[in-house]
Amino acid sequence: MLNSVAAGRRLARRAIAYQVIALCAASLVCLALGVESALAVLAGGGAVTLGAALSAGWSLRRDVVPSGVALARMFGGVVLKWLLVFTVFSLGLLLWRLPALPLLAGVLVALAAQFVAMVRR
Repeated sequence: MLNSVAAGRRLARRAIAYQVIALCAASLVCLALGVESALAVLAGGGAVTLGAALSAGWSLRRDVVPSGVALARMFGGVVLKWLLVFTVFSLGLLLWRLPALPLLAGVLVALAAQFVAMVRR
């Protein structure tokens, strides 16, 4: 076995920590554009971060299951994450009237932070 579930949980926690730090920095930068822009960055990136936490919790449980069930959990976690991201993105644009570019920037910052956390050793 090359990778254990415990290692996956540690990697997920590290990725979420990186995302939170990157989102705080990005929202502080966007605060110069206005409060709505800072909130949009937090909403977009927060959806990705919360989705990553839910996905990790859903797919990296402690019980031992067959490989098909584990794969279905991983797929279900990814679907859950992206449903949450698209829902928050849609609500941010249509209901909350947040600016689109900072909302998208928050999503991209959180995804970039997740990538950095996963490639870093």
